[in-house]
Parts: sequence; C-alpha cells; structure tokens
Amino acid sequence: MFDRLIVGVGRNPDKSTLFSVDERVRMLKTLTEQLCCDEPDGAPVTVTPYEGLTVDAAKQLGASILLRGVRNLNDMQYEAQQAVTNRQLSGLETAFVMAGQSFAYVSSTLIRQVTAMGSDPSVLASMCPALVIDALLAKKRENHEVLRRTGGGPGN
Repeated sequence: MFDRLIVGVGRNPDKSTLFSVDERVRMLKTLTEQLCCDEPDGAPVTVTPYEGLTVDAAKQLGASILLRGVRNLNDMQYEAQQAVTNRQLSGLETAFVMAGQSFAYVSSTLIRQVTAMGSDPSVLASMCPALVIDALLAKKRENHEVLRRTGGGPGN
C-alpha cells in the first residue's frame, strides 16, 4: 500500500501514560522488526519519537499521507474530525484502516484497568503482544503511579 511507513510516537499532554515515549519506541521497534521479518517484501518501517503536532512531524519526516487505525464508530467520528483539521492545517490526507473485530473495543484505558486491578495481566494475551504483557507486569511490580491511580495500588 505504501513505499515506506513511519510510526510516529508522540506525547499527548492531556493523557497520563503508563509507558514513556522512549519505552513505547523501544517496544514498537522490536514489534515492527518481528513483523517485518514475517513480511520480507513489505515496505520498510521506521519508528521515531516526535514532539508537537502530528501533522508538523509528518511534514518534517516527508510523509504524504497519515495512516490512522479505527476501532469502531466512536473512533471514526473523532478520526474524521481530526482528518479534516489535519488537511486544513497541513494539506495532508488521512487514510483509515479498520481494526479487526477482536480489537473493536480494546483501549489503553481497558488494558491499564485490567493490569491495575486484575491479578494477572497475561489474561490480555489475545489483545497484547507478549512483549507488552511483560512490560505491563514490570509496571505492576514497580507499583507505577498510573496504575495506582487506576485503582491497583495501596490505599485505593
């Protein structure tokens, strides 16, 4: 579909994240390398962190299209609004890829809640790669602040 794919990892100041940008970049690099080994004829994939607006980073990186995943109708409404805004700001078009049915209602909030309040994040195996589950277990063992606020730590 594309000559190359750049996975941009940004920071949304309105969200509390469990993993830092650097941690997400490391995991994504490992996971995309595994995927690319499975698809040797696919387009090259790079993973890079960025600051600021996605459209500014995309332009700076030479992107011509933004590729966005859509899980369900709620996502589609939000993503359509973003696509129109992004086109206005930068002239970049947006292409959408629908998630598979098994991911239609998976969210980072749900993953954090199961990790924080459940006894074993490995139950998320159908939703998360093993690498991510291992990282979730490490965050749970260290009693990460985001998990404590979610309800999984002492005093909650």
